[in-house]
Amino acid sequence: MIPIELVIIGGGPAGYTAAIYAARAGLHPILYQGPNPGGQLTITGDVENYPGYRNGVTGPAMMQDFQAQAERFGAIIKSSTITKVDFSTYPRQLTLDNDLDILAKAVIIAAGASAKWLGLPAEKRLYGKGVSACAICDGFFFKDKTVVVVGGGDTAAEESLYLAKLCQKVHLLVRKDQMRASKIMQERVFKKPNIQVWFQTEVKDIIGQEQVEAIEVIHSPSKAITLIQASGLFVAIGHQPNTLPFLPYITVDSHGYIQTKPNTTETNIPGIFAAGDIQDPQYRQAVTAAGTGCMAALDAERFLQKTNANC
Repeated sequence: MIPIELVIIGGGPAGYTAAIYAARAGLHPILYQGPNPGGQLTITGDVENYPGYRNGVTGPAMMQDFQAQAERFGAIIKSSTITKVDFSTYPRQLTLDNDLDILAKAVIIAAGASAKWLGLPAEKRLYGKGVSACAICDGFFFKDKTVVVVGGGDTAAEESLYLAKLCQKVHLLVRKDQMRASKIMQERVFKKPNIQVWFQTEVKDIIGQEQVEAIEVIHSPSKAITLIQASGLFVAIGHQPNTLPFLPYITVDSHGYIQTKPNTTETNIPGIFAAGDIQDPQYRQAVTAAGTGCMAALDAERFLQKTNANC
């Protein structure tokens, strides 16, 4: 079996950017898109904060542009999914969803992270129509409006504080009788006059046909139901990095994010690099993902130059 020079796992901003740089460098990369081609941007509405799109662009259209640019330089894009790996030998072995095994001299893991959701039927139907998992991405569309944020950790606190600068009113729903967020973040939330914190409160339903119109909440232990008039619902209960196929070979942190060496995209396995949201619990933006995709391609190019020179 002849090994592939470079395999890229994941078809979001990080993976496609890595493919663009790697293809231009003559590495003949093969990119496997995985189960969600385009990543989270394919279920995002308008993107107005990515440089170069002066009038904004929809998430799916932007990912189509990324893919077309990668293919223009010779990157091969495949719709298959990598289901498991064996990084104990070299070249590295990867198994596709059709049980076909392939070998790779270098691998860039850019499989992203998936937002955790509440599991309500209306949540999926109204995603991008008032339901969001990213205040920085979508908060602008709710300027001077009322929104609801769900979550009790630092992420929920940060989302609420960001939205409070834009929105008339922010309702923060906390499932327990106290927040999990750090003390300083809680203090900032409680000091904001336009943030109202609801403890022991959960979302029962999202009201609206074409757009979010209100949030039906239930309070415990009374089981009382309240209807909050709101234009948006921001779910901030965390993200789950898609690292399962790469364990136990790749080192991850306590939340499952791939750990990379400082100032590089190198993982604990030589020739395996990580880019995008799968190694970024902090920013989770398309532009930062694309930046690390560039870094991973350059790191992979240097690795392959040394490896091939020694063969």
